[in-house]
Amino acid sequence: MNTLTRATAATTALAALLALTACSSKAKDDDGGGEGAGGVRTGTGVTAKTIDLGVLTDMTGVYATLGKSVTQAQQLYVDQVNADGGICGRKLKLTVRDHGYDPQKAVAAYTELEPKVLGFAQFIGSPFVAAVKQRVDGNKGLVLPQAWSSNLLGSRYVRVVGSTYDLETINAIDFLMKEKGLKKGDKLGHVYFEGDYGESALRGSKHMAAEAGLTVVEQKIKPTDNDMTAQVSALKKAGVKAVVISAGPRQAASLVGVAAAGRFDVPVIGNNSAFAPQLLATQSGPALTKNYYVASPTLPIGADTDAAKKLVADYRKAHPEDALDNGVVAGWTAASVFGEALEKACDAKDLTREGVDKALLTIDDFDAGFGVPQNFTDPKAPSSKESVILQPDKKATGGMRVIRKPGTAEAAANFSPSGD
Repeated sequence: MNTLTRATAATTALAALLALTACSSKAKDDDGGGEGAGGVRTGTGVTAKTIDLGVLTDMTGVYATLGKSVTQAQQLYVDQVNADGGICGRKLKLTVRDHGYDPQKAVAAYTELEPKVLGFAQFIGSPFVAAVKQRVDGNKGLVLPQAWSSNLLGSRYVRVVGSTYDLETINAIDFLMKEKGLKKGDKLGHVYFEGDYGESALRGSKHMAAEAGLTVVEQKIKPTDNDMTAQVSALKKAGVKAVVISAGPRQAASLVGVAAAGRFDVPVIGNNSAFAPQLLATQSGPALTKNYYVASPTLPIGADTDAAKKLVADYRKAHPEDALDNGVVAGWTAASVFGEALEKACDAKDLTREGVDKALLTIDDFDAGFGVPQNFTDPKAPSSKESVILQPDKKATGGMRVIRKPGTAEAAANFSPSGD
């Protein structure tokens, strides 16, 4: 049994054990709450002065770049809301824990914060969210994960913002077929992380392959695998005409760089978490700008919208030393969605966990300013099926430019992501 498998098994066992101990201690604290100022019902994580939201992020692991950007964007949102008077007469507060993409740390951090916060504006890592999903359903504290596995669907309290990985992959392959020469009868390579993320994306590629007459050549990898030489060699030998990568930025850069060095000239497209603009300064930079694309749930940070331009200016002022990337958009969007739910819950005079959930279910057309409206009325579905196709570009703000506007492939529109 490899290290990651052992860690995942340990996480599952730990989650099951903690579920037993959590139920009795939470029962008395659940959303019965009290009645605060203005007749607003309150519960866990809400006082007369504050609304406390949890953040479970990765600042030191495989997604450290993403975690930093997401968290700083969410803190920026909170600071701006508080400067404008807060929500429902209360100031927002983020309580942050770095799990370093370690399963035991992630579950332990959830266990620590859950009894103290109203919900979670961020939780990075599909496997870790899945490990506590049953507890989330019992505790009723809303979780907006920075994770897009279709396995997370089906819960009223774990709500995916944007298209899930399977839908995103279908949209990505649709782009390869319509604009990059991939055609019926061709072989398509798919390099993917083992676990929820990669398996969700793989479902999308298999569905699209069946619809479009493609053959998928699989290459499963671990998050600790950073050198894609063996994978590129296998895909080249198999004669694939394009590649999907469902992994992290390091793996994407290695795959594209190795392919270029070996004169394996095929288009590569990654899921939304498979790029960081810092890669453009590496040896893989030229290859990334030539042959790499990314499917994204929203327009990029450098989009030509008023909201994007304001966010760029505000983020640069708050963090002048840090690079702009799409983690900023993801963090800002999730925080904005949570804020919108809080506003609606306040209007209904119910800031309990159940009140916030009911409020979220009424949001059917929310756009934080990045081109893709989000609909949260159906817990069994992601909030969108649309994807934007981006290409790395050193000259673009945030290192990405739009080459295909938001849209949904026909095969994605007719596809139902797997959910409980």
